[in-house]
Amino acid sequence: MESEGLRANRSHEGQLTVLGVAYPMLPVFSGAGGGAEQILFLLERELAAAGHRSLVIAAAGSKVSGELVRTPAPPVEITDQLRAEAQLIHAETIKRVIKDEPIDLIHFHSLDFWTYRPGGTIPQLATLHLPVTWYPPQIFNDQDLQLNFVSNSQAKSAGSHEHLPVIQNGIDAIPSRERHKQSYLLWIGRICPEKGAHVALRVARRLNMDLQIAGPVHPFAYHRAYFQSEIEPLLDQSRRYIGPIGPATKWDLLADARCLLIPSSAPETSSLVAMEAIASGTPVVAFRQGALPEIVEHGRTGFIVDSEEEMAEAVGEVKFISPDVCRTTARERFSLRRMVDEYLELYQQILKRSTATICAR
Repeated sequence: MESEGLRANRSHEGQLTVLGVAYPMLPVFSGAGGGAEQILFLLERELAAAGHRSLVIAAAGSKVSGELVRTPAPPVEITDQLRAEAQLIHAETIKRVIKDEPIDLIHFHSLDFWTYRPGGTIPQLATLHLPVTWYPPQIFNDQDLQLNFVSNSQAKSAGSHEHLPVIQNGIDAIPSRERHKQSYLLWIGRICPEKGAHVALRVARRLNMDLQIAGPVHPFAYHRAYFQSEIEPLLDQSRRYIGPIGPATKWDLLADARCLLIPSSAPETSSLVAMEAIASGTPVVAFRQGALPEIVEHGRTGFIVDSEEEMAEAVGEVKFISPDVCRTTARERFSLRRMVDEYLELYQQILKRSTATICAR
């Protein structure tokens, strides 16, 4: 179903060979802990299903639908030296692949893509999955690189560069089943300070409610230190950390939860888990950060709040949010097919510009 539009596009434009490039330190698979990895997984899966050729350079442990070009598995603990070594391996791997394969376009999905971006004439696109200030300013002045944003708020934060394309994220098909709502609160994400799992724990304790915390602790020293100092001391029989979860478990948790809490302190460029919660018929209570007000419609699919106190108050109001309205809204706004078709359109625009530039030389 998701690929019908892609097949029509292929028959009109012809088959593409796309090289997707992931962050060297995290594997790509269904249910990966990072949004960039999830979007790369979904996008390349749909490209492959549509008959396009998809190659993905990613760490060992990745599982993709196209052809995986493996780089070394992530280390047990990521250091600056190991990250630099991984970037060099990525650079060498990209050079080897584009030498051996007829690549039409390279699509980067990682924070550090500029450190291993190759030269040459192959068109290149980088999707900016993270806040604009997390990237070096010089990427916006690179005439040989196309960039795109994933939300309007992210584009606005780029100032004079906000004219770049915006392709909002989409989510996978939602399992079609009714669930019985339970009383627990839910937090899902990677365990790191800016995602605010400690705030969710404090809110749950304030309300004397159960809370499920799910997600990976990535192999960064400060992530592990945060978990040990800020999360573990607040856990008990009612507030539990259940670790990383797969897609099926995630959908069950989302569908059954009273609401999803997103107390992020970062200017979120998107939020796949917010989209997935709404698609599951579960309201979202989120801080007013970045793109979250674009995704969560205040009073309709959840609530946007400005403090921990307001978050606790909003939990008492989620009973007035209609699960059916949430699900209908998600179908209308968070379509995976729409996202992939928009990327295919952008690919074609980039390829046409590249051909015109080569012909003009």
